[in-house]
Amino acid sequence: MSYAYDDQNIFAKILRGEIPNTTVIETEHTLAFHDITPQAPTHVLVIPKGAYVSFDHFAAEASEAEIVDYVRAIGEVAKMTGVDLGKGGGFRLIANAGRDGVQEVPHLHVHILGGRNLGRMLQPA
Repeated sequence: MSYAYDDQNIFAKILRGEIPNTTVIETEHTLAFHDITPQAPTHVLVIPKGAYVSFDHFAAEASEAEIVDYVRAIGEVAKMTGVDLGKGGGFRLIANAGRDGVQEVPHLHVHILGGRNLGRMLQPA
């Protein structure tokens, strides 16, 4: 499958420094920052620095170094923000993909949400 990456999306602009963000952590391959419209007391977006549209794109084409860095950065953000199971009550990771997943920005990102009970993710069909 071919993934068409739009280098004018908001996250690409953030990575180029064209749009400011409130950084939580930055590593060689990953950037994490606070969501500008938080849906929970803790709401951090974690994006790879590479041009990946979705998680399946990332899994298929990212290097092992990028994958390891990204996964570890997600864990570090949970720990830094106090929602990890070591300190907090837990968290939710959300990664939307494509039209049916209601992905708003065509750059892979996960939302780390926590700081309160988040309820059921989906209602039974």
